[in-house]
Amino acid sequence: MTEKYPFSKGLAGVPAAETVLSFINGQEGKLYYLGIPIEEWAEHSTFEEVALALLLRRLPKKDEMKMFNAALRSARELPPEVIDFILDLPPDTHPMAALRTVVSLLEAYDYDAKLEDLEAKFRISVRLIAKFPTIVAYFDRARKGLELIPPDPTLGHAANFLYMLKGERPSDYEARVMDIALILHADHGMNASTFTAMVIASTLSDMYSAITGGVAALKGPLHGGANERVLKMLKEIGSPENAEKYILDKLAKKERIMGFGHRVYKAYDPRARILKKFAEELTKRSEFYQTAVKVEEIMIREKGAKGIFPNVDFYSGLVYNALGIDTDLFTPIFAIARVAGWTAHVLEYLEDNRIFRPRAIYKGEIDKKYIPIDER
Repeated sequence: MTEKYPFSKGLAGVPAAETVLSFINGQEGKLYYLGIPIEEWAEHSTFEEVALALLLRRLPKKDEMKMFNAALRSARELPPEVIDFILDLPPDTHPMAALRTVVSLLEAYDYDAKLEDLEAKFRISVRLIAKFPTIVAYFDRARKGLELIPPDPTLGHAANFLYMLKGERPSDYEARVMDIALILHADHGMNASTFTAMVIASTLSDMYSAITGGVAALKGPLHGGANERVLKMLKEIGSPENAEKYILDKLAKKERIMGFGHRVYKAYDPRARILKKFAEELTKRSEFYQTAVKVEEIMIREKGAKGIFPNVDFYSGLVYNALGIDTDLFTPIFAIARVAGWTAHVLEYLEDNRIFRPRAIYKGEIDKKYIPIDER
């Protein structure tokens, strides 16, 4: 009790691991994967390449990329028993709860889950990246009573997801927008869900348990789901003309404006800047989009000096909404992308593993006497 430990509530700002995967320069509003700016990944790459680069911790070669693409496409389908389980889920199950539970269930159908070597965990990582879109699409169609659309091996990762979700092939532009959205969400430093997955893996539990934990952490509204609330807020505002009063009233009450501010970024989130362009193009500068722009203008005027700017959630919801995706699927799409980062961080950490064992500061009394229950 008399020992002194450095204390940071929630471990805020406390380094807990070393990584080469992603780096955030919050003061300048920059995000890097493997040292390469996120803008370059978004312009030149695909989600598949980003995922493999994170797993390998380097840019993949052409033959490696070819093998990875083939492995992803062959691993998309789920075991029949798991499909039956999805079909039996109550329709009002939250999609994140469905995803979390199905990921856990998949461990029972994968022999590699019993193995402890990193090669087996790498193979599982590829399967998880491949199966996440299938889980989300199958559950969404099952809850709506629609026929399940099997994966199409001729389509890329993003295009196949939209096809399985909506039952029709997306345009090349729609597929590319979804691809870029997945790239932007693939990794983001030591966030709550990544840390959760790493803590579980550090006990030498299996990869499915670690990634189930990541999904469970992302399910919480303080981590995932902010873009859902951005959409709700914009619908409440209704039009650009109503934005000024709505935002100023909220600020006067010290209420949080969804989609603004970030624990790390003190400048404009680079992911939001990329998504804003696609939100403008997809919505054709609709009133909905113009309302968002007006909210951004007011917030930067009122709070920009304090380092509060749009984050990735502010425009991602508009993009997904314009693609015809239900609001409660926004966080599962986040997971479809972030599973690449989760698995990559787990594999990286396990190469020099140490179980996470933080301390708690005891604030209670010492040497109290036990009181028998009849005397209390």
